[in-house]
Amino acid sequence: MKNETDNPESTFESNPMESLKVNGMTDEVLGELDGMETELSSDETTTILFDKLRVAEAEVLRSRAEMENYRKRMQRDADQQLKFANVPIVRDLLDVIDNLNRALESARDDESNATALIEGVQMVSHQFTDVLAKHGCKPIQAVGTDFDPNIHQAIAQMPSPEFAAGKVAQQLSLGFMLYDRVIRPAQVIVSTGAANEPTKG
Repeated sequence: MKNETDNPESTFESNPMESLKVNGMTDEVLGELDGMETELSSDETTTILFDKLRVAEAEVLRSRAEMENYRKRMQRDADQQLKFANVPIVRDLLDVIDNLNRALESARDDESNATALIEGVQMVSHQFTDVLAKHGCKPIQAVGTDFDPNIHQAIAQMPSPEFAAGKVAQQLSLGFMLYDRVIRPAQVIVSTGAANEPTKG
């Protein structure tokens, strides 16, 4: 048997006011229609109720469409921002590539001058580090500091007359932090302290 709620018109005929409540009409509109029922015939009241319902349904559908369009627009904007979030750092790195190419070109022009190549590469290295720092990415200090497993990755241990036990004696690769997050720990060799002197026989 078909449920009466599947047919809005049958619901109106049986209980128009209750149907309007189900369809989300406001208390203000319902109060207005309560007054109409005392002044108008049943047919006139039903007609008005149907008109009110159609208007309300149209408003609901329009609101839903607007919300859906807004949601899609916000999603598109978020996707675009995520997609191109790295544009600033990429643009800055292009300058580094340009300078590296200039250093290589200069070395080709004067193959006997290794000093010029070294200086050019060092300049590019400094520029690269500056670009990373500009975007919140900084190298982790290692040599001479206390070994910290949160930012250092110990590769080996070795005696060191220069550094006390537990200090980082050598750095094998730079570590980097992006703001307060480690994105790559520094690979280090940890000092075990000064080597013991051989025992005299």
